[in-house]
Amino acid sequence: MSAIPHAIIVGPGRVGLSLGYAMVRHDAVSALTVCGRRPEPPSHPLFVQGLARYEFGLMRPDPDTAAVFLAVPDHVLPELAHALAGHGKAPEGCVAFHLSGALSTDVLAPLNAQSYGVGALHPLQAIAHSVSGADRIPGSYLAVTGGPEAVAVARRIAAALDSPILTVPAARRPAYHAAAVMASNFLPPLVDAACRILERAGIPFDEGLPALAPLIRGTLDNIEEHGIAESLTGPITRGDAETVALHLRALEGSDRVLYSVLGREVARLAAGRAPEEALQEILDLLDAEGR
Repeated sequence: MSAIPHAIIVGPGRVGLSLGYAMVRHDAVSALTVCGRRPEPPSHPLFVQGLARYEFGLMRPDPDTAAVFLAVPDHVLPELAHALAGHGKAPEGCVAFHLSGALSTDVLAPLNAQSYGVGALHPLQAIAHSVSGADRIPGSYLAVTGGPEAVAVARRIAAALDSPILTVPAARRPAYHAAAVMASNFLPPLVDAACRILERAGIPFDEGLPALAPLIRGTLDNIEEHGIAESLTGPITRGDAETVALHLRALEGSDRVLYSVLGREVARLAAGRAPEEALQEILDLLDAEGR
């Protein structure tokens, strides 16, 4: 598929710059403009290397603009959609996307009224930095919602990035985003809890992550290779109630509650693999401690 002739990203934050940088590097766009609230562009390879043009404020899309990405926080989207709509009719065939994971395309109704195709495009990836994020997006799934014009443009971008598409109905985007949050945002607190518990074993907190990281990576590799339930290991999966009881006695407060809550989920996945009687004994222990 050919590159998009011109794209505009409104909002030079982590996600917007990461997506823009990835699109430029993978020839998804021939020209890129980034609009921001500050007079000068941020220090980023897109501008340092002359890969994109920076505009102070919101610009009217040029006639060759095929896509506008509103890369701003969710609560700003309604105001921004109205502001862009105030610049007049869309260039022919132009699509406006927001990058929110949870919102439907309803928030872009003012742009639809100005003849924009509207859609939502959300990279299913943890983007912590505006440069390294550009390395993570290619190959990651893109969650897409919208009409035929938006989906067609999204497919051109996805093809250039070698990214599969997840088609998410507008009404179900909150559920999609909740799943993404659980898989990504809930992992750091879990690792933090594991590092705290290692401290109880006499291991300094700052040594916990280097010690646990290979274990975490190995678990993710096993999930990809063998599946979720088949990757389970440990005392709950083998029905070892005595070891679970030892763990619970070693923990206290929120750490014990967290262990109990997640332990019940492990027991659910382990059903049929561990002896039923042993699993029930473990569930009784976890239920008592989790209350």
